[in-house]
Amino acid sequence: MNQPTEPTIAIDVYRTRRERVLAALRAAGGGVAIVPTAPEALRNRDTDYPYRHDSYFYYLTGFTEPEALLVLDASAAPGEPTSILFCREKNVERETWEGFRFGPDGARTAFGFDAACAVGEIDTQLPRLLADKPALHYALGASAQLDDRVRGWLDAVRAQSRGGVAAPAAARDLLPLLDEMRLVKDEHELAIMRRAGQISAVAHRRAMAACHPGVREYELEAELLFTFRKFGAQAPAYTSIVAAGANACVLHYPAGNAIARDGDLILIDAACELDGYASDITRTFPANGRFTPAQRELYDIVLAAQQAAVDATRAGATFDAPHQAAVRVLSQGLLDTGIIGRAKFASVDDVIAEHAYAPFYMHRTGHWLGMDVHDCGDYRERGAPRDEAGALPWRTLRASMTLTIEPGLYIRPAEDIPERYWNIGIRIEDDAIVTPAGCELITRDVPVAADEIEALMQEARAAIKQGSHPQ
Repeated sequence: MNQPTEPTIAIDVYRTRRERVLAALRAAGGGVAIVPTAPEALRNRDTDYPYRHDSYFYYLTGFTEPEALLVLDASAAPGEPTSILFCREKNVERETWEGFRFGPDGARTAFGFDAACAVGEIDTQLPRLLADKPALHYALGASAQLDDRVRGWLDAVRAQSRGGVAAPAAARDLLPLLDEMRLVKDEHELAIMRRAGQISAVAHRRAMAACHPGVREYELEAELLFTFRKFGAQAPAYTSIVAAGANACVLHYPAGNAIARDGDLILIDAACELDGYASDITRTFPANGRFTPAQRELYDIVLAAQQAAVDATRAGATFDAPHQAAVRVLSQGLLDTGIIGRAKFASVDDVIAEHAYAPFYMHRTGHWLGMDVHDCGDYRERGAPRDEAGALPWRTLRASMTLTIEPGLYIRPAEDIPERYWNIGIRIEDDAIVTPAGCELITRDVPVAADEIEALMQEARAAIKQGSHPQ
């Protein structure tokens, strides 16, 4: 018999999250919440893409099988179930082809639900559960398919109106509530994210060690993917970026077949997903193991910008504070190198005011990180008074929020830019947990200082010459 290979199920963690949602719904007047998992997606003909659960659904259940849906009934009568899972039935024949299934009874026990039913019963059970409930809570407009199914369930309830049965009078978006919960991580989540960061750091070290002039981008990607799986991660958290030379100036460049040349920089933005949580690391390093003077000059500017952003990341600061700190350092560096001409801008304040840095730094310094690599949650304070320009204030960081810190510089050829900087793309990215006094960087097991990167790569070359493979 096939057996489940998922990690130990943290029943109390998921049960507590469901109870928090139920308590919030009761405080808002009650009703029923519906949270489906992701559908399977056809790749071609009879082959599916590798399945990945919906993050909201997993956050509340820990359940990773497809064809599942969670119902939370905040208006249930005393003694009636408040958390109900719909999932696939046990099926020995299908398990022979596809592997272990919990089935309703097994899932109810293993994941701590009040009740569980076969997924084939949804269209019968949902109208019953929605009948005479004050409100329906789900991801409004997020899925046309779900909207259609909800409409069908509500129509089935309304069909009973002559018998005195009423459909929910209100439909409310459930995602803002779940977004707020997911923004602040608990210790269960942080432990997984720390481990994911460690695995991703090992992968980056391995790619650095394997790099040399003549290697192809996809060969370095293979080192990353091998290491992710070797140390227990289920998948990459996103499409790996492995960019040699000028390709590093393309922000979302996928690993291709370009050959790293002597004198190129290699930019790798890649990380794993572990037990439903993403990591996100970027490092930039020389293909031959030695930065050129121009590369080192720009690299040190980006590293200083990252450190300024790290210093600005703490509970009580705004989400925008790290970005502004990085922009100031990068803008000064662009002035100092002559990439931005001093004839046009008298000071760094002028560069920032005119956004003159934007052609060389066109993204923000970070994003939320969690179950999704670009995790959920507002970046501005929803419902707060707007400023004179009509903008909401930036969100205030709180302890146990998690985000990336990733400044960069991307210099494309232009007549007014010194040629020694052409086609240099540099980004340095680490994952941070906000703390009361600052932040904890959880991805620094891979070096970030230029001297340390060079030392790692030289040590790897020496090991290869002696006939051993660097780890």
